[in-house]
Amino acid sequence: MMTVIVGLDIGTTKIACFVGTKNEHGKIEILSMGKSESLGVTRGMVSNINNTVESIKNAVDEAKSRLSGELIIRNVIVGIAGQHIKSLQHRGIYTRYQTENEISQKDIDALIEDMYRLVMQPGEAIIHVLPQEYIVDSEQGIKDPIGMSGVRLEANFHIITGQVTAAMNINKCVQRAGLEVKQTILEPLASAEAVLSEEEKDAGVVLVDIGGGTTDVAIFHEGIIRHTAVIPFGGNVITEDIKEGCSIMRKQAEKLKMKFGSALASESQENEVVCIPGLRGKEPKEISVRNLASIIQARMEEIIEHVYYEIRNSGYEKRLIGGIVVTGGGSQLKHITQLFEFITGMDTRIGYPTEHLGSSNNFENLTSPMYATGIGLVIKGFENAEKTSSEKEPASNTKAKKVKTHSDPEKKGNFFDAILKKVPNIFADED
Repeated sequence: MMTVIVGLDIGTTKIACFVGTKNEHGKIEILSMGKSESLGVTRGMVSNINNTVESIKNAVDEAKSRLSGELIIRNVIVGIAGQHIKSLQHRGIYTRYQTENEISQKDIDALIEDMYRLVMQPGEAIIHVLPQEYIVDSEQGIKDPIGMSGVRLEANFHIITGQVTAAMNINKCVQRAGLEVKQTILEPLASAEAVLSEEEKDAGVVLVDIGGGTTDVAIFHEGIIRHTAVIPFGGNVITEDIKEGCSIMRKQAEKLKMKFGSALASESQENEVVCIPGLRGKEPKEISVRNLASIIQARMEEIIEHVYYEIRNSGYEKRLIGGIVVTGGGSQLKHITQLFEFITGMDTRIGYPTEHLGSSNNFENLTSPMYATGIGLVIKGFENAEKTSSEKEPASNTKAKKVKTHSDPEKKGNFFDAILKKVPNIFADED
């Protein structure tokens, strides 16, 4: 039976739904996709429930209309972002009692599960617990301890937390759109799966995902995630700057940015001018392309400085051989890689979500950087489905069926399971 995964990217400027499967070569084939304007999300967080529900329905309906056969979209993998996301480092310890047996996956699961019980600040919950390295009886630097003998199992963890209310609002929107949240994944982790190679992660690389409302940063070294951050600036702030600086309407500012925008003013011609139609009875407005680029460059420099601060703060600045990979809708600005290289001194490239895509995907602009998160959610969904396939039925959307809503202690990283444990009847008044 064909396994189908649905990724739902709830962004600030767009909501995108991707339906994917795996071909015989292990590559992702996108069966269908749908996109709609995001009307109820601000800086990665839901600000209007009804508008967000409507936008989700529009994106899912478009994806459904392109599907053939009786495939029904029910369970979705959802991305989460926003400035409420935080990360911390923590060491966990697990003492084994059956020392005659070798370390198994159950021991690792018990250690990870214990990390989900950490006491957080009020209103916060753990989204992901990511092991970085293991220590067995004081022997450090172990990447995979399964099969080893030992009494004391320790690990250094990268823990990602978020606001419970922000997650509940996403869950509420997805449920009201007639869907079920299968799993929640931090968006930069999903984007990294779509655009980074294993070699880059091993060498050391910075992923920078410039979205409409936020800029997400994820730093990898030796194949392990070392640092994550969400910067509360994105492409929409640049559009607002153009609107204010040129005294034009927001829609005109967005079109100007997309068509004529550049992140380097020095690369624009001084005598090049764009003519903007005036409002009723008013003269058309002439805008210098050099001035437009100056406005964009000023804001992009601020965003890149924030990114560079996170790189320095991670402690891995000198160990990132793979440089910087920029993705997301904001990465489509002209000369953006040159500006990154100029400010950080690190090699920079644009990340396209083609790393794991099959060749037969024929949707228009599917390989655009703006779809990195959505495609990454599908890839992460398959990774998690394969991990649990030996114990459970594979995740499938081929039939509409009743979804279990109880918490599964073996399903790692499901943010909403943790929330529903704490507030079991959170949606009872809406049933």
